[in-house]
Amino acid sequence: MTARGHGTFPEAPIGRLTRLDGLRGVLAVYVMLGHAAPFIRWPPGVGPFIEAVVGHGMAAVDLFFALSGLVIVQSMARFEGRTAPFFAARARRLLPIYLVVLAASIPILTAGSPFALLPWLHPGDAAHQIWEVGLPHPLAAHIALHLALIQGALPRAMLPDAEFSLLGPAWSLSTEWQFYALIALLMTRIGNDRRGLARLTVIFLALALAGRAYAGLAPPSWQFGRAFLPNQAAYFALGIAAARLWRGSDGTRLFLVVLAVAMGLGLSHSTGSGAIGKALPPLTWALAIVAQRAPANRLIRPFARVLGHPVLLWLGAISYPLYLANEPVQRTLALLFGGADPAQFALLWGGLALAVPIGLAALLHHAVERRFMRQRRRSLQAAAPAAAP
Repeated sequence: MTARGHGTFPEAPIGRLTRLDGLRGVLAVYVMLGHAAPFIRWPPGVGPFIEAVVGHGMAAVDLFFALSGLVIVQSMARFEGRTAPFFAARARRLLPIYLVVLAASIPILTAGSPFALLPWLHPGDAAHQIWEVGLPHPLAAHIALHLALIQGALPRAMLPDAEFSLLGPAWSLSTEWQFYALIALLMTRIGNDRRGLARLTVIFLALALAGRAYAGLAPPSWQFGRAFLPNQAAYFALGIAAARLWRGSDGTRLFLVVLAVAMGLGLSHSTGSGAIGKALPPLTWALAIVAQRAPANRLIRPFARVLGHPVLLWLGAISYPLYLANEPVQRTLALLFGGADPAQFALLWGGLALAVPIGLAALLHHAVERRFMRQRRRSLQAAAPAAAP
């Protein structure tokens, strides 16, 4: 049953969010830097500083979730709440690049562990939290979960670390897919008008609070990982609240409430610099929304200009393949160039670990992603007559 039987979709979709495209580029590059930095042996005293600057990749992904919350409610509106074309469009957007990178990651894992070639790294280092040692077992089960994009929806007792086992960055795609399923279910009943968006925001905030309560009460073996939707629901709520804000300034109070709750939940998960890293995404999101809505404001104009720079917009265009591909590319380069002197490795691998993922992402964007995005635009155009009265 579609939204015509339940919720309403009267509001016009939001236009192109140029400065938020620039934000995507910043976030993808930041994640890539965070994946590369722990594998370099820095001079004494430099390593902790580098980690403090680029060691908050999870915070960058939190912002990707907020972006998704804003964009996806508009995507559902374009399809008037019809779930089949919505999921078909999202599949064309996510799956081609994902399946290509996933297929490449399995033989890369088969090639062995780079850690034996990087003796300055030790168990417990940040690097060991980024790359898996080798293929997981049972392999068929992990592949099946990744193909279905439900690797993040299982408690740890069922298949430990399934969310990261084959392609680390894909954990967030599992979260996204859970979000799509729930938002499609809810919006067909609630709609896309102002009241509907406010209700959706409250529902996702409640889901986030429920997830936090479960994390505090459940035994460790039945905890869920970071890819479980309730553990990230506050950031999707931030995006939906921003969509509500676009409907009128009367959404400001709701946005500020969600901002405060998201910051509080983030702080409750961490301490020290980790807490700061979890508190920054909501504030950065608020600043980005202001830059998008009021780019001529005297105080926000420099930030808006940076986000609108052509280089960041180009990086934003290739941000999805860059986000997915940087980790397996960097692992491959470590297999090729590991074993060298740490200083030589830093110079050679460090440069390639940034340049090669960007080049490959550009290639994947032009050869794969754009082709399916054109199909996605045609599906949106086909959906437009159905939206007409």
